[in-house]
Amino acid sequence: MSTESVILYFPELLVQNSAPIMHLINMIGQTLSSFFLIGIPGLEEFHHWLGIPVLLLYSLSLLGNCLIILIIRLEPSLHQPMYFFLCMLALNDLALSSSPAPKMLSIFWLDDHDIGFDACLVQLCLIHTFSIIESALLVAMAFDRYVAICQPLHYTTILTNKVVVLMGLVASLRAAIVVFPCIILIKRLTFCTKNIIHHTYCEHMAMVKLACSNAIINRIYGICVALSVVVLDMGLITMSYARILQAVFRLSSNKAQSKALGTCAAHVCAILTTYVPALFSFLTHRIGTKVSPSIHIIFASIYLLVPPAVNPLVYGAKTKLIRDWVIFTLFSNKETVAKQ
Repeated sequence: MSTESVILYFPELLVQNSAPIMHLINMIGQTLSSFFLIGIPGLEEFHHWLGIPVLLLYSLSLLGNCLIILIIRLEPSLHQPMYFFLCMLALNDLALSSSPAPKMLSIFWLDDHDIGFDACLVQLCLIHTFSIIESALLVAMAFDRYVAICQPLHYTTILTNKVVVLMGLVASLRAAIVVFPCIILIKRLTFCTKNIIHHTYCEHMAMVKLACSNAIINRIYGICVALSVVVLDMGLITMSYARILQAVFRLSSNKAQSKALGTCAAHVCAILTTYVPALFSFLTHRIGTKVSPSIHIIFASIYLLVPPAVNPLVYGAKTKLIRDWVIFTLFSNKETVAKQ
């Protein structure tokens, strides 16, 4: 309900020159243009302390992913499909963590809770788009491991640079096509007096729950998108790893088996850190009525901040070429300094 609507239906309010009533009218008029992000309900007194892990995770994400991109860019031996996918994942992780983190820090440390309606929609769009791209890239990386282990002789002919770029474009296009209707459906909703979002960032269901008009279409579409993305992507990843395990256990040498599985270790860690908190957040939004709101919001924040921070560490530690490049660079620099 806008300010004009209040005056139209209740003109007697203008006669009563009451400051509280005029303040209420102003608040109703403002709810359509802004929201109030409460942060983590129940833990408001600890917001300043909660900002520390958020800053650490965001800093790790920026530093680690930029380093991964730089290493792959500078080292010619890493110009292979596997590392191109890793570079795409690093770029996406930078964008994913940068979508909520700055606003979360401003809430925790500056008490800056207000966010404009359009800015909220943009943040929602970015978060969900990059989350879906993240899932698609994990599928692409599982396919890369499947081809490398199950069809090694055809690896270079199947995963050409053109195919890798095409897979990245398809992942981005799918995310954009899926998320765009969410924005259109939210724009058609009416938001009356409730503008408090019990979250640290603008999330689809958190916004839909504030609508005073019928939002059943939004709810159904949100569930369909989440289920289709998770079921399809996790199904493809499971199929890839089922075939990988079959191929690995056919190998006669234990050393060959461990080496093949070792190449998948980093990817499995990335899958677990991405999907476990995401599934927890999705399920608690819909069926987790007994889950504390603070626990739900913490997990919802974890799935946006932890994977981008952890992925570079995992891939850096588990990928020999990247690990060797870092060690060689560090020691060569020390030797150069010592000689000078």
